Amino acid sequence: MSFSYSSIGLGLGFAQVIENGNIAGSVIGVLAVSVANKLWLTFQALRDIAFAYPYALILLEIQDNVKSPPAENSITKRVSAIAMVVTAIFYLGCGCFGYAAFGNDTPGNLLTGFRFYEPYWLISFANPCILIYMLGGYQVNLHYFTSKLSLF
Repeated sequence: MSFSYSSIGLGLGFAQVIENGNIAGSVIGVLAVSVANKLWLTFQALRDIAFAYPYALILLEIQDNVKSPPAENSITKRVSAIAMVVTAIFYLGCGCFGYAAFGNDTPGNLLTGFRFYEPYWLISFANPCILIYMLGGYQVNLHYFTSKLSLF
C-alpha cells in the first residue's frame, strides 16, 4: 500500500514539474531567512526524515529474532540492507519531486497539494491506500511497544 500511494505522489510530482516547465524549489532552500532560522528548519527536516521511516524501529528486533544458521542469517541481513537502500532511494525521489513541484510551499501531506489536479480518481484511490497502510502499521507498531512494556 505504501508503494501504491507513494508511487502516485511520485508520478504526480513528476507530472507537475513537467507541466510547470520548471522546478519550483531551489538548491539553497528557503530564501530571505536568517542563518539561525535556516538551521532550525534543517533540523526540523532531519527530524521529519527520521520519524517518517518506521522500519528502523523494528530492524534490530527483526535481525535479532532470526535464529537460523549463519549462512541464512547473513542472507537475511543483506536482503534487509538492500531493501532499506531501495526504499530510501524511492522515498528520496518522492521528496525531491514533491519539492520540485511545489517548492517552499510543499504541504506536509504531498497528496493534498494535488487537490486541483485533473485525475481526481487517482488521489481518491491513494487515500484508502494510506488508510489500509496505517491500519497495518498500527498493529505492527503496537506489537513493538507492548513487547517493550512487558519487560517492566
